[in-house]
Amino acid sequence: MSTVEVLGAIFAIGMLSGLRALSPIAIVCWLAMLHRLSLTGWVSFVGSKVAVGLFSLGAVGELISDKLPKTPSRLKQPGFSIRIVMGAFCGLILATAASFSIAGGALLGAIGAVAGSYLGYFVRSGVTAKFGLPDLPVALVEDVICIGGSILVGLLFAPR
Repeated sequence: MSTVEVLGAIFAIGMLSGLRALSPIAIVCWLAMLHRLSLTGWVSFVGSKVAVGLFSLGAVGELISDKLPKTPSRLKQPGFSIRIVMGAFCGLILATAASFSIAGGALLGAIGAVAGSYLGYFVRSGVTAKFGLPDLPVALVEDVICIGGSILVGLLFAPR
């Protein structure tokens, strides 16, 4: 992958972390466990069954809780900070897989998470208001975009 592709993919996984904090990291863990993401060193723990299980359970919980009426905005704390941390962590992992700067990957992933959080918030609230749609179908489309996008981004780093 070229440097531009790596930067774009890391920013994208950060943006996807802004939509759902735990789905992108769960997918990265699954890809690592299935050897579709080549990781060495200390980050290789994300490919363990424990990491896959914990992050997958968290992602399922988040997907459910996002649909509840009392769930606070993604822009409120602590959810906003969690999205930034998870975006940075995903960026760091993908940077490691691409032999790129881990600090640069973490920073770019965090910036992507901020952008994704705001973009996701404004698009979701705008679509529901403009078209008079209930929130649930829009949230489900957002889930599909996040999960599908995370799989696509992760597979860009698959060993060839």
